[in-house]
Amino acid sequence: MKHFRNCTRTAHLVLPCVGAFLASAFPATASQAPEATTAIVGATVIDGNGGPPLPDATIVIEGERIAEIGPRASVTVPEGTHIIDGAGKYVTPGIVDTNVHMGPITGGATGEYTFARYWDRLEDLILQGVQGQLKYGVTTVRDSYGPPEALMAVRDSIATGVWVGPRMYVAGNILGWEGPSTRRAPPRSELTFFQEQLDDLFTLGTAEEFLNMTPDEMRVAMNVYLDRGVDFIKYNGTSHTTPALISFSPRVQRVIVEETHKRGLVAETHSTSLEGLRLSLLAGIDVVQHPENVGLRVITDELVDLIVERGVICSLLPNKYTGRIWQQRLEQREEARKAQAEAKDGPQRRIRRTSFEIRRDVQATGLRDPGTIYWSNLEARWANGQKLIQGGCVVSVGADNLLFGRPGVAPEFLREDHPVPEHLEPGIGTIVAIEGLVELGMSPAEAIVAATKHGAMACKALDEFGTLEVGKLADILVLGADPLADISNIRKLEVVMKAGEFIDIDSLPTNPITGIWSSVR
Repeated sequence: MKHFRNCTRTAHLVLPCVGAFLASAFPATASQAPEATTAIVGATVIDGNGGPPLPDATIVIEGERIAEIGPRASVTVPEGTHIIDGAGKYVTPGIVDTNVHMGPITGGATGEYTFARYWDRLEDLILQGVQGQLKYGVTTVRDSYGPPEALMAVRDSIATGVWVGPRMYVAGNILGWEGPSTRRAPPRSELTFFQEQLDDLFTLGTAEEFLNMTPDEMRVAMNVYLDRGVDFIKYNGTSHTTPALISFSPRVQRVIVEETHKRGLVAETHSTSLEGLRLSLLAGIDVVQHPENVGLRVITDELVDLIVERGVICSLLPNKYTGRIWQQRLEQREEARKAQAEAKDGPQRRIRRTSFEIRRDVQATGLRDPGTIYWSNLEARWANGQKLIQGGCVVSVGADNLLFGRPGVAPEFLREDHPVPEHLEPGIGTIVAIEGLVELGMSPAEAIVAATKHGAMACKALDEFGTLEVGKLADILVLGADPLADISNIRKLEVVMKAGEFIDIDSLPTNPITGIWSSVR
């Protein structure tokens, strides 16, 4: 039974006017028909394959697809084509974020207030979230945890042109996970009827039932879930806690992957321990989410080699440990180190410390005693991000963006203003993640490949999008400055085209239902 409904929305499929760049090409209220031909002439093309850029290029788009691309002198523009002057502009493929969560996934009391108010408007919430992604040039998203039916309804409405939004790939539940209430608001015996319904909305029978299945039972259950129409499978290789507990036996993991592959779909996991990740890799997964997080440890050479050998895509989330976050960490740990040094010189110094004290000190200072296996959280993630990149792993961007960022609650339920940091918000969080890849050692060109080509590979759709090539869908971003000179120029977004249609990014979200204080404030 669905606990949500369709609400009236404006389709708002293509842009009216997106500034001077397009004002001369389109009337302010006109739509570009799908069969129309457009040419972007004179721009520098960065095609997403990692090679040198192509200056003074022409791209001809016919309907949804790229018809021609090459140096201006070698490309013939058909008569009647809408000509867009791209002089001084830079063109890249649309961005693909391989790990987002656009359903309201929080649990606990405040998060459930959000659900309670918008229980019958989940599709509206999801639409607002994914339009936030598109606003920043993310033309494709992979939603790897959320209420499956509502997510698939939005996915299908976008695909059929009812609503504007990025292309969506939906996993639904993380197999083996409980719903948000059970995960975050134990004990289970005290759940309300509403919380129980909420959990069922997410899990559809794939929670603890899956954790207790034999391989033969899992094979049947997997096909029941796949028949629902999800686009890929994410399963709980380990619990999402520290210490992480292995959730499925090697035999059952192989069944999950095998049944997914029989459908031609991608199987992925988050496995947040070294041994948990090794078991998932051996099971045959295609993608691993946030492999930087392996239980406060630095990933082993063995695992890096195994990832490379098997061509597993590493969906990284550097937006959570680079940029401003990393700078703040450097300042905080310096203060902690000074405090620790002063304490050691003081008269109250104790010779023997407990293991808990040692771990707390590591987290505070980033300094590790000889024989200590644990690293601090951000130092471990930073080191692992660098090691995976330097080890030659195929890396994509998975910013783990949430619908409401943090704290994950609709703003009308917050007592005070709580601006969400940009690295956690839909769309801009993905941009911060791309910038973070460069901070970790990638060149800007490599970061663009990770955010476009490798993202399409994670969708098993590189033949359709991810690079700018003849025959592929015209997912195109036009930037006002060179991202190869400075990756932060990906923020200078002027135009977004998805499958041949120009998007009015200034109008997104088209029908916001949150973000404005309610009348009860």
